[in-house]
Amino acid sequence: MQEFSTNLVNELGNLPRPGVVPKFSDLEVIALNLTAENMSIDSENYLFALLEDYRNEMPNLISRRQYNDRRKYTADLCERIRKRIVECLDGSEDIFVIDSKPVKVCQLSRGKRNRMGMKEPEKAPDFGYCAAQSMYYYGYKLHAVCGVSGVIHSYDLTQASVHDIHYLNDVGQDFFKCTVI
Repeated sequence: MQEFSTNLVNELGNLPRPGVVPKFSDLEVIALNLTAENMSIDSENYLFALLEDYRNEMPNLISRRQYNDRRKYTADLCERIRKRIVECLDGSEDIFVIDSKPVKVCQLSRGKRNRMGMKEPEKAPDFGYCAAQSMYYYGYKLHAVCGVSGVIHSYDLTQASVHDIHYLNDVGQDFFKCTVI
């Protein structure tokens, strides 16, 4: 993890900030976060239940509340490290696949009453159709660009009504001189 965080954190593995230096470093929080994601653990409660067996090996392990706060604080750093890891894993691929997945916000019947994004209509959820699942839904669409080796190179969340072709136009500048399926 330290090789991917060069010039991003101090010698103790923390983002520079005033106050007491935490015993459980920011890099350890990010490593724990990335490990949980890799293991498909999306519940902090379940993660910390699993970590109870390793309390002796991790004497400075923080509480679940502290982990949640520090994970939010280090989100930008985590994303920068994730991009550096992807660059390292990238095998100079020239074939990429774009796919999307529906992200439901609420049931269709409640869509008209939903107040999310009223101040910013371009970020508000919308009605969409997923042909793969033959369903209408209210929410967003998660788009991802993945290389042949399985590394996700780009992802974005759009309104459900945005067609995949429009997302292809958005990422086209990043993936030129290659085949995008």
